[in-house]
Amino acid sequence: MQTPTPIHPWPTVNPAHGNVTLRQFCPEDFGTAMELSRDPYIPAIGTLPLNATADQARLWVERQQTRHAQGAGFSFAIIDNAQGRWAGFVGLWVRELSEGRAKVGYGIAQSFRGRRLAADAVRAATQFGWTIPALYRTELYIEPWNTASIKTAEQAGYIREGLLRSHQEISGERRDMLLYSNVRN
Repeated sequence: MQTPTPIHPWPTVNPAHGNVTLRQFCPEDFGTAMELSRDPYIPAIGTLPLNATADQARLWVERQQTRHAQGAGFSFAIIDNAQGRWAGFVGLWVRELSEGRAKVGYGIAQSFRGRRLAADAVRAATQFGWTIPALYRTELYIEPWNTASIKTAEQAGYIREGLLRSHQEISGERRDMLLYSNVRN
């Protein structure tokens, strides 16, 4: 099987905004991945197993390292500039790039929440996204109860467009999702 060609080159300068810098994942990131796996929601919406073992967390980090080469998009580790530590992840998923769209997803470890790091990371990923010539629109999907994520989206400059009823399956249930977007100026 032939390896897909990446959609757009990996950034030569790590994207940054405010208090965060985004970088590629490295093997040492498995410790924070284990912390993220203890959050009951993050594993429900992604591929990180709930209460991951060290081996499962390492495998998850390795998968993040291959997303770009597979053509899925850009999976970044979020670095808290104040502490110099990995605080979470943000992805810019370009599977709909032929339509001019990408999705953004993120997660912040519990010990780093409440400091606007997620909003800074979403801004950094979005700003990087605008360097991709074919990209005109980025989207976030947020459950209506998730007020912290709604606040993050709004702080990152995203606009609420509406409610998508029964849009996505999470933990075996169909869930409504709010659609937030940002468009290239």
